Amino acid sequence: MTQAQKRRLGRGLAALIGDDVAEETVVADVRSLKHVPIEMIRPNPLNPRKHFAEDDLETLAKSLRDKGLLQPIVVRPAGSGTFEIVAGERRWRAAQRAAIHDVPVLIRELDDRETLEIALIENVQRADLNPLEEARAYKQLIDQYSYTQQQLADSIGKSRSHIANTLRLQTLPESVLGLIENGTLSAGHARTLVATDSPHELAEKIISLGMTVRQAEDLTRTTTPKTKTKAAEKDADTRAMEKSMKEALGLSVSISHKGEGGQVTISYKDFDQLDDVYRRLTRPLD
Repeated sequence: MTQAQKRRLGRGLAALIGDDVAEETVVADVRSLKHVPIEMIRPNPLNPRKHFAEDDLETLAKSLRDKGLLQPIVVRPAGSGTFEIVAGERRWRAAQRAAIHDVPVLIRELDDRETLEIALIENVQRADLNPLEEARAYKQLIDQYSYTQQQLADSIGKSRSHIANTLRLQTLPESVLGLIENGTLSAGHARTLVATDSPHELAEKIISLGMTVRQAEDLTRTTTPKTKTKAAEKDADTRAMEKSMKEALGLSVSISHKGEGGQVTISYKDFDQLDDVYRRLTRPLD
């Protein structure tokens, strides 16, 4: 996929699911709109959204009973007359609860990459994902489809720092990830823990005391060992970035900010380590 195609992805989704659509697209979609039995539609295993709130589904189901399913579900052929959901799994689940037997669909020929991209963007734009679902989807797009963080940010309308901060949540231990997943700990609170030595204990303290994100940042600074005074003065995102770079390079890394710029210092012990850093930095991009 070219960079231009990635940049157009967000606009392509709008055309696909009904936002900011050209008149000719609307006409084409109306002509291709079909009604299929709901049992012939199956959920998409690539959908990054894994959790659906019961209350939300019940509220939507009640609305569907009263007004019907107005917005079609986007699907792709899955063989033997069945279809796989590309966008609209929440509506499909609610329609089942509302005992709707035939649902409107738009059928699209899409590969796995396009399906994942569209599912991610639909959920992110509508704030349907929890932070870990979002992080896993970002990682999958980066690992499988060679996105850079900047390309991903451009495609879904988020800042690069948001992408980086969300990805770093995955470095936390499972016990803390569970607190994020069930909504006990917010993503903002969790980010303050990424560069700490005892994230679970600090998370429990943050929750029990009902701390704000600012208070959590202060807590992580004060609990950093005195031998790391300089690192403690840095914000949580900078410390997390230092930790990630250190793990990637296997070397000590320090980041310092000055105005809009700053500097990154990589410490090496011998020329072999320096040569390794040089080869990594000058390696051609795929």
